[in-house]
Amino acid sequence: MISPRQAPGWWPRLDVTVRDLPLGLLLLAGSFLPALHGKGTQVGDLPTRPFDALAIAVLGLECLPLAVRRRWPAVSLALVCLGFAVDQLRGYHSVAATALPLALISTGAHLERHRRVTVLVCSAAYVPLAVALHRLGSGGETASGFVTFYLALVLAWGIGAWLRSTRTAEAERRRRVAEDTRTAERTRIARELHDVVTHHVTAMVVQAEAARYLTAAPDRLDQTLTAVTDTGRRAISDLRHLLDLLNPDHGAGTGTGGTEVRTPPAGRLLTLVEQTRRTGQPVEFTEEGTPAESAGSADLVAYRVVQEALTNALKYAHGSRTSVRVRHDEKEITVEVGTTGPGASSASPSSPGGGAGPGETSGSGEGGRVGRSGGSPGGSGRGLAGLRERVALLGGEFSAGRQADGAFVVRARIPVGNPA
Repeated sequence: MISPRQAPGWWPRLDVTVRDLPLGLLLLAGSFLPALHGKGTQVGDLPTRPFDALAIAVLGLECLPLAVRRRWPAVSLALVCLGFAVDQLRGYHSVAATALPLALISTGAHLERHRRVTVLVCSAAYVPLAVALHRLGSGGETASGFVTFYLALVLAWGIGAWLRSTRTAEAERRRRVAEDTRTAERTRIARELHDVVTHHVTAMVVQAEAARYLTAAPDRLDQTLTAVTDTGRRAISDLRHLLDLLNPDHGAGTGTGGTEVRTPPAGRLLTLVEQTRRTGQPVEFTEEGTPAESAGSADLVAYRVVQEALTNALKYAHGSRTSVRVRHDEKEITVEVGTTGPGASSASPSSPGGGAGPGETSGSGEGGRVGRSGGSPGGSGRGLAGLRERVALLGGEFSAGRQADGAFVVRARIPVGNPA
């Protein structure tokens, strides 16, 4: 036996005809109640007639087509109109006549094709019915009565048309929301890929280039190759996590619903700085304060800001002194990454808020040779622009640009506690 709690689950899965049939059956049953006999719609001045054998067929013709009022609305309306006409001409005046406005509402809401033709045909068919009722009723019903009833039918159609337009607008809104959501998710994934791939691969390229000049120093060469290996493993780990997020089953059974945000664990900023130092980039790192217990997405965004700034320093100002300052407090995380030296003094962003940091530097020694292979100052436009959008999403502030002393500085103020 199906419990009431199970009904919402199985009822929508039933065929639409089965779900619409109970309304017609209920109206048909009510039409046979003695207390409601002669209490239905009456158009014209015909006296009410007792039910006979024909009345049973007429009542069924009015009520049962409501079962297909959504699947075949035009057919349902035609049958109901026919039953209503016989009902009025025979003088049954049954409650089943209520099916006519219901059929009009459903047709106005669900009919997709030939809507104007349907309105014109129904309006034209009403004229001979009104004339016949006027003559059979000895002229007791005035023209205003027939016009009033026609306007009531027009109102029923209008309600259906309004429901249809509302449903269409809602479907369009949902389509736009779904499209915007897909676009936002693609953008987020593109940013994550940019952050992961650009940083790790840039570090690996810089380290591999440096290894070419360390063949005479086996110990340093071994350290450099080990750093390349470690960086590659971290890149694989981060990419695997990102690909897991794309898996439809990600988070199933864990209560996360696949919306987990990967916040870098404590110490990852120091690890990031150490990795950059191993490429030959001099980095000064200062971290103040204690991270908030519920920082939301702020920790991840702060990590990405430092990661992107160090990546740009590696690519476009390799060998130049870089400073990283991170300050935690109860309300926000403040990040400042500055790169000074010849590379930064000649730097220029690729675009206002664009994806490149300082421009290429000639540098000196190994650092200069590596810096020239790091990439083009044109950038992809995703780096700093993406960071600006991420910080703004959390209600923070972001800036990146060259200072008066020639240093290129990236600053971010990120409020904590926002899960966006």
